[in-house]
Amino acid sequence: METHCGDCEAEPLEMENEEETRPKEPPRIHRLDESVVNRIAAGEVIQRPVSAVKELVENSIDAHSTSISVVVKDGGLKLIQVSDDGHGIRYEDLPILCERHTTSKLSTFEDLQSIKSMGFRGEALASMTYVGHVTVTTITKGQLHGYRVTYRDGVMEHEPKACAAVKGTQIMVENLFYNMIARRKTLQNSADDYSKIVDLLSRFAVHHIHVGFSCRKHGASRADVHTVATSSRLDAIRSVYGVSVARSLIKIENSDNNPSSSVFKMDGFISDSNYVAKKITMVLFINDRLVECTALKRAIEIVYAATLPKASKPFVYISVVLPPEHVDVNVHPTKREVSLLNQEVIIEKIQSVVESKLRNSNEARTFQEQKVEPSPYDKMALDKDSTFSPSQSGSKSQKVPVHKMVRTDSSDPAGRLHAYLQAKPRGPLEKNPSLDAVRSSVRQRRNPKETADITSIQELIEEIDCNCHSGLLDVVRHCTYIGMADDVFALLQHDTHLYLANVVNLSKELMYQQVLRRFSHFNAIQLSEPAPLSELLMLALKEENLDPEGHENNDLIEKIAEMNTELLKQKMEMLEEYFCIHIDKHGNLSRLPVVLDQYTPDIDRLPEFVLCLGNDVGSKVCNNLFFYAYFFPFCTILIFWMMIIDLKGIFCFCSEKNVPSVPTYLESCINTHVHSYRCIQLHLCYFYA
Repeated sequence: METHCGDCEAEPLEMENEEETRPKEPPRIHRLDESVVNRIAAGEVIQRPVSAVKELVENSIDAHSTSISVVVKDGGLKLIQVSDDGHGIRYEDLPILCERHTTSKLSTFEDLQSIKSMGFRGEALASMTYVGHVTVTTITKGQLHGYRVTYRDGVMEHEPKACAAVKGTQIMVENLFYNMIARRKTLQNSADDYSKIVDLLSRFAVHHIHVGFSCRKHGASRADVHTVATSSRLDAIRSVYGVSVARSLIKIENSDNNPSSSVFKMDGFISDSNYVAKKITMVLFINDRLVECTALKRAIEIVYAATLPKASKPFVYISVVLPPEHVDVNVHPTKREVSLLNQEVIIEKIQSVVESKLRNSNEARTFQEQKVEPSPYDKMALDKDSTFSPSQSGSKSQKVPVHKMVRTDSSDPAGRLHAYLQAKPRGPLEKNPSLDAVRSSVRQRRNPKETADITSIQELIEEIDCNCHSGLLDVVRHCTYIGMADDVFALLQHDTHLYLANVVNLSKELMYQQVLRRFSHFNAIQLSEPAPLSELLMLALKEENLDPEGHENNDLIEKIAEMNTELLKQKMEMLEEYFCIHIDKHGNLSRLPVVLDQYTPDIDRLPEFVLCLGNDVGSKVCNNLFFYAYFFPFCTILIFWMMIIDLKGIFCFCSEKNVPSVPTYLESCINTHVHSYRCIQLHLCYFYA
């Protein structure tokens, strides 16, 4: 019995196993309901509130509007209202206005090849009716009154009602994504969505200067974007992005009428090397269509990488006009991207124009003078200073009033360093260094009389010497150091003019020319302990953060470090002979060159220097000497100007005919030669006495 019962219990299990192994029937294919299809398409076309604003504004531009106003509530989720003064919508077109694939902008597929309007698919308004409540109010020229109608799921909810209206069209989209709970939950940051809308309107305002734009929050009395129709694009940029941006812009233009390569015309504005921002602002229009182009953006960033300070980004506005048949606008659901014929050639030419303009630009900064009235406290301080007696002074230094300060003469060597150095009591006369000793120490600072017997080096030095600007040289030779304007620019006075000298660029050029003049004649800095190249390279590579997500790929880092170490070991004889960079057969770095006497580079940046050295050692060495300048982080402002500016006072003090009144390396820095390593910039503004 027990066996029999066990057999009975096993039968259902065997049947279940047979059902599991039996092949399942494939699911039936059925046609989706039209409402489901429309909602899926709507979620793709209208991804967030800014997508709806973009579609509505483009429709207003296609309607030849001269004024477009946008009102937003709760980031666009509760209300988006776009009003324009365009030609309006015909009464007889209102019944099919929000049906899918209804448009007035093309009739056949061939029309798509020459389309010039912003919209063409007839999907935007229809999509909005499937994810929100849409109300349209419109009036055309010649009508006595306007019409208002509400749409839901692509159809009218009622017949158009007569109403009072102003010329043009007003479209309201309310309760956006009311039927897409998941989408609505992801869009809870109304401030972020509103900032995207403001950014969108700002870009349209910069390009479509014949249209006045306005954007504000619902209930706000002041608009966050407000422009009027103008004939000047620079005025539009100034109105939207501010005076500081407009002041730093350079105009660019280019065109090509060669059918075999590319046919295009472009113009725009780019920021100069003085512009500083934390993120790139790139406004790109192709055939009046606001689009994005990752390849062009990357190409421009590469050009600016060598010009702007680290972590600083440019402002770029570019408008490209191409034959309509050379642009495929139907490649993205939101028309955010387009495909161009000969895209690589066009990008290369635009990149070349940007690079050329940046290289040749030398914009001057303007400072606004503001008169500061002395406070009662300042007047009291001045009264106290006027009655101050030297006998009252103690060990603490007293602040000298500005009106009592005496500016030292640039030709007086005794007045150059005393403000920075504390005088020591004079000892016996016999203990003072002799004049010969002073002259000897000065001579040691000078570069070798003979340069390297290498044609390319001599040509570079001759180019620098031949193009030395006598006017700028005279400015630095007879200038007076005033102080630092900020962390980058120093103030120099010459006669009745005030100059801004870029200390960073001046230092780079100084180091570069020092390397040229000391090529193969360097003295050496001996490291206390040899530094393994592989470890230095790994430190630098980890700092570079190869993975954009922040994850370190140790295997890749080790391979790159190993390859660069072997490359440097192969070039160690050349590095030793020409640069005094000693690397032993085990890959250890033990010596570095002395580029500037009495100055030791920051060892903390040694890994970065070794990585740059590994990247550059395979190229033409003579044309890449400037890399060493980046290893020398620039001295503190005090030390820098004591070394560079005040040295001319020391040389004047020597009064020897064969010793120049300005250090040779400083004289050679002041030049206007245009080559790939030109870094010096002096910015002039008039000085008011």
